[in-house]
Amino acid sequence: MKRQAPSPRPSPQGGEGVSDVVIGVDVGGTTVAAGLVAADGRVLEHHQAPTHARGPGTALETIGELLERVCEQARARGVTVTGVGVGVPGIADAERGTVGVDIHYAPELAQAPLGAILSGRLGVPVFVDNDVNALALAEWTWGAGRGARSLVMLALGTGVGGGIILDGRLHRGQSGFGGELGHVPIDFDGPPCICGGRGCLKAYVSGTDIALRAGERLGRPVGAAEVFRLAAAGDAAADAIVEDVCAALGAGLAIIVNGLNPARVLLAGSVAKSLRPLEARVRAALARYAFAEALRATHLEILTLDKDATVRGGAALVHYETQRRRTTTS
Repeated sequence: MKRQAPSPRPSPQGGEGVSDVVIGVDVGGTTVAAGLVAADGRVLEHHQAPTHARGPGTALETIGELLERVCEQARARGVTVTGVGVGVPGIADAERGTVGVDIHYAPELAQAPLGAILSGRLGVPVFVDNDVNALALAEWTWGAGRGARSLVMLALGTGVGGGIILDGRLHRGQSGFGGELGHVPIDFDGPPCICGGRGCLKAYVSGTDIALRAGERLGRPVGAAEVFRLAAAGDAAADAIVEDVCAALGAGLAIIVNGLNPARVLLAGSVAKSLRPLEARVRAALARYAFAEALRATHLEILTLDKDATVRGGAALVHYETQRRRTTTS
């Protein structure tokens, strides 16, 4: 019987002296961030720019310009860039380094051979994956998921994404859709979702959909963060929306707890940040739907992450893929 390859988890290295670094890139619908990351997860340089700074359809140009800037910083520091990891807000074929069709917030990247394009420019290996897969790898390698054999990262922001690590390996699924937890249906008769389905978790808990629902109920444009502030101040209509968010999130988390039984569930993103003061309500909703024994075995944590954390995601992807490919070909 073939011996299973060891888990492709990198061993972070400490110390102040740094000679080799990787570049992590996070491509968002609004902002692209890129940074130099040391082997221990320290972000040495960090730069960001509006995704479409040069106009609609210009995400690739923004990524290229940021990478050139970060590479200049690496040369100035006298360090060598050994690889680049790029997290994109949609499906990706990590094996080939190509972006999938479903990338709603930067559609010009759909089906682009992003890894090959950037590798040709920089002369180093470039790895591409879904942004929340990359974020899950970062937290597993250096952050709140360190030491866990299984974890699920749920990112609640403009959209809703997921990253799954099972038995010490990133679970991408057969065609890259593993972790698309924002599109699990929690209400058969629910509102339409951007994916074409109805009643998806995203349609209740993403910042975009919270703002849309609030605008309809309050009769004026309002952002998701403001909805939470209004609810905290006693606005009944806003609180009703927040209660729906907590209930829907509880149901979505129960699907994760009951279906995957992970050791840790980590919540991140702008909406998750707004939910931190309401953690008791989220946990109560989760307890209504999850198996009690499964829930007791799962550590739930709401994280407050900055752009450095998303940059570390791309860096963790480089380490993970480098070791995975080495072990699978040896």
